[in-house]
Amino acid sequence: MSPSGSRIKAALVLFGLTSLTAVIGSIGSIQAGSFYAALSQPTWAPPAALFGPVWTTLYLMMAYSGYRIWRRTLHLAHPVLLFFYGQLLLNGLWSWVFFVWHWGALAMLNISILLLLIAGLIQGARQVDGLSAWLLAPYALWVTFASALNFALWQLNPVSLAF
Repeated sequence: MSPSGSRIKAALVLFGLTSLTAVIGSIGSIQAGSFYAALSQPTWAPPAALFGPVWTTLYLMMAYSGYRIWRRTLHLAHPVLLFFYGQLLLNGLWSWVFFVWHWGALAMLNISILLLLIAGLIQGARQVDGLSAWLLAPYALWVTFASALNFALWQLNPVSLAF
């Protein structure tokens, strides 16, 4: 395959998988607004309208970071990209666990493992391409905040988020 063909394939795979994750998470979040609004909230909880724009920006940064990692390694199965794929899986799953199935404890476990994968991804990205690691930093910060919010909502709503 030509170099430009390889770049196109890698871009389609990395941006495509990231977009697919966003779509899967969005489908799981269809009822999120009403469910989120019905929960007892900590005083520092952001409005539901903030989540869409933040996640859109983060997904774009994640996909570009993944593509930059590929550009340096030229392997879609590179170990750093395996962290990338793993975090995408848990990222997409979280919306379903929390918003569809209302499993607060499992959502907490999911997001905790997600944070570990993001940390591993950033560490690996730092060794391959420094900018890729920096592109992932806002994602790590947001998921750290989201995990604190997940925990607070789970604790404040033991009946709604029982499992």
